[in-house]
Amino acid sequence: MKLKWYGHSSFLLTSEAGTRILIDPYYKFLGYRMPVPIESDIVVVTHDHADHNKVQAASGDYLLVNEPKSYDRGDVSIDGFKTFHDKVNGKKRGPNIIFRFKIDGLTVCHCGDLGHLLTEEQVREIGKVDILIVPVGEKMTLDGAEAVLVMRQLQATVAIPMHYRTKALGILGRFVFAKVDKFIEAAGTRRTEVKTLQVSKENLAQFTGIVTMQYEE
Repeated sequence: MKLKWYGHSSFLLTSEAGTRILIDPYYKFLGYRMPVPIESDIVVVTHDHADHNKVQAASGDYLLVNEPKSYDRGDVSIDGFKTFHDKVNGKKRGPNIIFRFKIDGLTVCHCGDLGHLLTEEQVREIGKVDILIVPVGEKMTLDGAEAVLVMRQLQATVAIPMHYRTKALGILGRFVFAKVDKFIEAAGTRRTEVKTLQVSKENLAQFTGIVTMQYEE
């Protein structure tokens, strides 16, 4: 499986069979720009906010995945779990969906804009994950320390941070997002930086810890 990060919360996952999964497309957001159109077989929207739901960034006869239920397409199976964008059951920022993907023998979990720690029931439902894609920018989502706790709740082998401040976000990003540093410090584990993550069941252990990804323009 190959993973690319388009900045913010948007990723493209491509299975060994070539199934392309575009997650949380934003089209344009502050200094980020997606290389549109992105041909996709599956488009995933974790919540209906403008910086996550721009499906017009995708092209092709894709399956839209935007509800907390189960989906299957080709070699990919997906399950959605209802969560919230805040710590008060969605009263501030609304609902959010965590999506779990089974691809190439790996379990990948994208947390969307998760704003709270998981309940015991949610942990049981989601189960152990190989790769956790988790927001760490605080203010609007989990902060770095909370993201580490979710990483431990789901016993993730690899954690990929997202939804944090980068240079591309410019001056406004300073007020809205925290840097990734707090997450890295709180995790206290090794970090690998990549542009594209090429991962399989066989080489997963090589990436144990945190993987930071470079913004794909």
